[in-house]
This record gives sequence, structure tokens and C-alpha cells, in this order.
Amino acid sequence: MVVAGPLMFALLLGPPQDFLAEGLKSLDANQPAAAEPLFRKAVEADPKDLAAHFNLALALSLQHKDPDAVAEYHTVLELKPGLYEADLNLGILLLRDKRPADALPVLKEAAEAKPAETRPNLYYAQALLETGDAAQAELRYSAIAAADPKSIPAKSGLARAFLQESKLAEAAAQFRMANDRDGLLEVGTLYEKAGKIPEAIAIYREFPGNTEVKEHLGQLELNNKLALADTYRAEKQTPKMLEELQSAVASEPNNFDLRMALGRALRDSHNLPAASQQFFAATKLKPDAVPAWSELASALIVGENYAGGLAALDHIRALGKETAGDLFFRAITLDKLKQRPQALAAYQQFLSSDNGAHPDQEFQARQRMRIIDSELKK
Repeated sequence: MVVAGPLMFALLLGPPQDFLAEGLKSLDANQPAAAEPLFRKAVEADPKDLAAHFNLALALSLQHKDPDAVAEYHTVLELKPGLYEADLNLGILLLRDKRPADALPVLKEAAEAKPAETRPNLYYAQALLETGDAAQAELRYSAIAAADPKSIPAKSGLARAFLQESKLAEAAAQFRMANDRDGLLEVGTLYEKAGKIPEAIAIYREFPGNTEVKEHLGQLELNNKLALADTYRAEKQTPKMLEELQSAVASEPNNFDLRMALGRALRDSHNLPAASQQFFAATKLKPDAVPAWSELASALIVGENYAGGLAALDHIRALGKETAGDLFFRAITLDKLKQRPQALAAYQQFLSSDNGAHPDQEFQARQRMRIIDSELKK
């Protein structure tokens, strides 16, 4: 009886299955889930098979089985330290998993292995940036951008490094070159937070089609004008203060508060006709706003427009908000209009309601009452 020897036995069973080759075919077909078990069998067959471990790591990473993929890449690097492809893939994987500190050494090794290659250097710069070493990241991104002026990731990364270093002007310039609109808006926000409002406004103006930014820009420009007006007021630069307020009103003519602010500023600078116009405009915007009617009445009466002032006081009375001060103005106005009986009654109403709050005005009222009473008895 002839016994089949090893060679004859192998021929009877056929050639051994090539798991690595079959796994690579599945990877080429974009089927990492099918490739994974084949690579695992290849690893089982030869635990030191570098290609089997590497491709298993790749198949795992494509399925987002990151912890297992990381372990496999570490095995690859134990089998062959400094293998460029393993360093690069492992570093990218660790960055994806938000582990930049772990990615840093392997990406550094990959970048040093291929100093002229853009890809490893970009990822190494990213790891530097994400670990807080913005200065070194800036140098890396600058070198990449110099070598490859068309590299958008280099420009965007350089902008991010500048941003981390608070170099806002430089960051804005790079974001523009990278056409990174979100990044540019971020610079605008940081300018605003830093109190650099003109710089923020300049950036926001680059987004005319963004409704949200446009609305915020309008409010910011308005606030900036008001802040400048306050500064000029404190510095007693009245013309500049009025210019800012007038500009603010021109940009938002239907803003009640702006009209009132400009009116008061004009009143304080003794331009009563112009002040009256602003207060009148405010009453049109808010017909029930007593402060607007009160300011209008005061400006008109002091400016000797007694009929207009009396009409404004009548609006306050109609709203049921008449104060002792309003009664005093009414009395003065009626007095000036030679309506003595009505003036006498108004002075009396004022004295009855003031209760000593304004002694000077009360003294004036009593004096005028005596004079008017005397004139009426003649």
C-alpha cells in the first residue's frame, strides 16, 4: 500500500488559501468589512506578517473601528519602527479621535521622513496647533504655504495658528486667501470681543448677503456711533458729538431712542428749533410717550413757541400724565399768551400739587399770581 507523502497530500488538498491577496481584493472593491476577517486570518497564519497587520489596521480604520485600528498600527510599528505609511495613518487616526498629543510623535516622524511632502507636514502642523504649540504650527504652515502657494489647507491652517496667537489681522488675511468665510467671521467676533469695533465692522461689511450678520452689523454700527457720541460729549467736543448722533439718526430714522438722544443733545447745545424737530419726530414714532411730549413742550416754550408748547402740554393732559412741572409750564405759557384767568388757575393748580418740591418755582408762581390778580381787578 502506498502512503501519500506530504507533497502528494498537498496536491490532493489544493494550494493554501491566500488570505492577504483576497483581503486586498476586498479593499480594492471598497469592502473593508469583508476584508477584515481575511486579514485577521492572514495575521493568525503569520503573526509577524507586516502587510497583514497594516492592511488589517486600514480595514478597521475604514470601518471606524478606531481603537482596534490604533492597536494594529502600533503592532506594525513594533514590527518595523519608523514605517512612514504606518506613522502617517496612525497619526491621522489619532487626530480624528481627538488625541493630538498622541498623534504628535508619529506625525513628526512621518514629516521628517518625507520633508518635501505636503501631506505629512500638514497633519504634523495640525497636531502642533491642536496641542497648543501655535508658534511651531505657524512655522510649519508658513513653510508649506511657501513651498505650495496654492495649498488652501496651509493657508487655512496658518490662519488658525495666527488666531490662536491673537494675531487677528494676519489671521483675517489668511482666511481671505483661503476663502474661509466662517474663519473670517470668527475673526470679526474676536475683534468685537476685544473691543476693536471698527475692525469688527470692517469684516462684517464683507458679508452683505448674510441677513443675520447684516442685522448685527447695523446694531453694532449704531452702538459704535452712540459710544463715539458719549466720548465726544465727555471731551466737550459738541460738534463731533452732534455729528455722530445725526449720523445714527440718519441710519435709523425710526429709532425713538435715537431721536430723543439727538433732541436732548441739540437742546443742551441751545439749538431749540432743531431739538423741537427731533422731539416732534419722536412723538410721531410713539404717540403715547410722555417724555417725548414733555421734552417737546419744554423746547417749544423755552424757544418762545407758546402755542406749540401749549398744544404739547395738552397731549400730556390727554394722556393723564400731567405733573406739577407740566402745570408750571402751562401757567407760564398761558401767562405769556396773555390768557390771565387761565394762567391764574394754572399757577394755583401748580402750587396745590407741588407741595414744596420746587420752592423757586413756587415763589415765582405766587409773585405772578399777585400781579395777575391785581391786573384782573383793575
